[in-house]
Amino acid sequence: MIALSIEIAQIDGMIEERFRRHRHAEVMLTLPGFGPALAAEFLAATGGEMTAFGSADRLAGYAGLARRDSGRTHGNLRWPRRYHRGLLRSCYHAAVTSVPAWPSSKAYYQRKRAEGTRHEQAVLCLARRRLTVLSARFGDECRYHASPPIPAAA
Repeated sequence: MIALSIEIAQIDGMIEERFRRHRHAEVMLTLPGFGPALAAEFLAATGGEMTAFGSADRLAGYAGLARRDSGRTHGNLRWPRRYHRGLLRSCYHAAVTSVPAWPSSKAYYQRKRAEGTRHEQAVLCLARRRLTVLSARFGDECRYHASPPIPAAA
């Protein structure tokens, strides 16, 4: 049992060391909720190259976070049937982790819950929003930083 724990710790160390060599590693770690393990899983699921997706919408579709209308019926949004479950898992867990730790994520989650969405739906909406932010950060190779809210004009 102890030998297995030591081996798992060594493998985790190897994963983190390999992850930190990726060019998007520092950008990912600045977004709350992503630690080295979840970020490495995210990069492994996407192949590490965000330009292959072209846009945040395509990346969200690949992750299973983009809802779509079916056929000619509008407003009947459905979640996609085919998506990368590992990518959805990493986005979902990062969103859940960010809710108690980050004020903007918590406010967005609470707003969705106040609108009547269930917990899982609110977390998926938050994950989609965070995926858009992360995609933008990859595009300009800029670290994430929370900006203060802009006051509404009177």
